[in-house]
Formats: sequence, C-alpha cells, structure tokens
Amino acid sequence: MSVVEEQMQQPAAPAGPMIRTLVSVAMLSGLLVVLTFHFTKPYIDENQRRAIEAALFQVVPGAVTRRDFLVTEKGVVPATEKKQPGDTLFYAGYDEKGKLLGIAANARAQGYANLIHLLYGYDPVCQCIRGIKVLKLAETPGLGDKIITDPAFVANFEALDVTLAEDGKTLANEIVTVKHGSKQNPWEIDAISGATISSKAVGKALNASAKALLPKLVPNIEAIETRSEEQVTGDR
Repeated sequence: MSVVEEQMQQPAAPAGPMIRTLVSVAMLSGLLVVLTFHFTKPYIDENQRRAIEAALFQVVPGAVTRRDFLVTEKGVVPATEKKQPGDTLFYAGYDEKGKLLGIAANARAQGYANLIHLLYGYDPVCQCIRGIKVLKLAETPGLGDKIITDPAFVANFEALDVTLAEDGKTLANEIVTVKHGSKQNPWEIDAISGATISSKAVGKALNASAKALLPKLVPNIEAIETRSEEQVTGDR
C-alpha cells in the first residue's frame, strides 16, 4: 500500500471533542462578560449619578440638593417608580431651604462625529434655559469642542427663551441655530464660525427635548416647587 493510500485511509479526528471545547470556551466567555457587567454596573451607575449631580449644580445655579422625577401619562411622579417606555426623566434642583430653583433635563443630537449628549437647566420663572453642560462629546478638537470652550457660544444659554405657546402644547418659538453674528431673537443660538454642525446639533437637541418635556412639565410645576425638610436632607 502506498503512502498516499495509507494517508487517505487514516480516520479523521473526531469532531466531538473539538466542538465541546469550543462550546465550553464560548460559554465561559459569555459567563465572564455577564459577571463583569453585573460587578461593574453599580460603580458605573454611581459614577453616572455623580456626574449628573455635578452637572445639575452647574446648570441650576444655587442648587444644593436634587430630586429625580418622571413625566408619565399620569403626570409628574417621583422617579422611585419604574420608568416605562415613553416616560421622561428630569431632575429638580433646590436651595438649602427646599425652594425649587430650576429643572435639569437630558438632550442629545447627532453632531459631526457622533451624538452630543447634554444636560440643560430650565428656569420656570423666566421660562428659559439658563445653562448647558456637555456630558459626552466626540467632536473635532479645536472646532466642534468649542461648544464647551467658546465664551460667546456659552453666552447663548444665559437666558435662551423656551416660552410655551398660548395653548401650552408646544414652544412659542422653536429653538434655532443661526449664522454666526446674525442672532436677533432670544430663542436663537448664535453658531460658532467653523463649527456650524456642532452648533446646530446643540440647537436641535435642546429644541427636541424642550418641545417634548415642557408642555407636560409646566402644568405640573407646582407639584415639585417645594420640598419637605425630610426630602431636602434625604435625597442628596
């Protein structure tokens, strides 16, 4: 018998052990991923909570405590209830006496490189946005990131008008980003020259969030205007 014939007649290695090994490795890898997720999730959640709280105190000046709420089909309820699809989370900021100073809410829109995530502060007295804080950004260094560093752009949000229309169902004037140097109205955002896409993304994010949140929030603002001493000390 030739060498070639002997090689052809040799039985193939059984596939069973190899398949079992591959399955075991895959199961072990999956288990490690799940365990890692469950182990790190509390730390990730805590870091996110701290980041949100720090940002809230920036966009709601004077706030020293916060309380989380949901806008639901039933109205405004404490965020102790489980969030359902369609519910909107927002944060109320209070002074040391428990007086409501403002609301903080999330907003996001597509920028040049990726989604831009923001937290903005709403002042119910002036019905305006008092400040924004960029939570996540992947824009071009030196251009898109000017939405954080450019003083003139940041000044757009000292009192950006988000007054509701007479019917209370939408904004009286939509937030729009205009060409640099052409701002004439309090609901307009003066874009950054050379970073128009990022500037417009901020305007789109704020407009979409305010249009969705404020018509539901404003009619219920009295429900969150004051807090008891227990809430002030217990929710920090």
